[in-house]
Amino acid sequence: MLKDHAKLMQAIMVSGEIVGRKKLQKMIYIAKKIHFPFNDRFQFHFYGPYSEELTTRVEELCNMGFLNEIKEKKGGYFQYRYTLTESGKEFLSLNEVEMPFLEDCFQDMNKQNARFLELVSTVLFFDELPREEVKNKVFTLKSSQRYTEAEIEEAYRYIESLRAKVQ
Repeated sequence: MLKDHAKLMQAIMVSGEIVGRKKLQKMIYIAKKIHFPFNDRFQFHFYGPYSEELTTRVEELCNMGFLNEIKEKKGGYFQYRYTLTESGKEFLSLNEVEMPFLEDCFQDMNKQNARFLELVSTVLFFDELPREEVKNKVFTLKSSQRYTEAEIEEAYRYIESLRAKVQ
């Protein structure tokens, strides 16, 4: 059970801080799709791939005192910031997680905004389909985001750049 918790903790630790629940969800999903060993099951949701399991795991880590969740009011909504606590760092030092290239990938993803990661994760969710069909899915399912063809092409380039980091 705690192996999956430790993997999530490792991802947050190497990121330093992850701002936003949506961003955290997308980062873990993208990492899973580029073959990092995250086991959470995802389904397509309003903001793209979403995992109830991951949400539960984050709550458990907060309750165990391993993860710090700071809720801050941002205009008309709340934003969450995630960092590892000292107890979490201590736990990880005793329960090593072997995921080469994780730090490089997560630091790179953490620099991206949540809107772009939502697009990248949506493209990856439909990666079995031809590119044209993926574009149509994005334009249909994500019409409110008003993604452009150029942004979709940038998402494909970004996915390739992440995959190149882990080879």
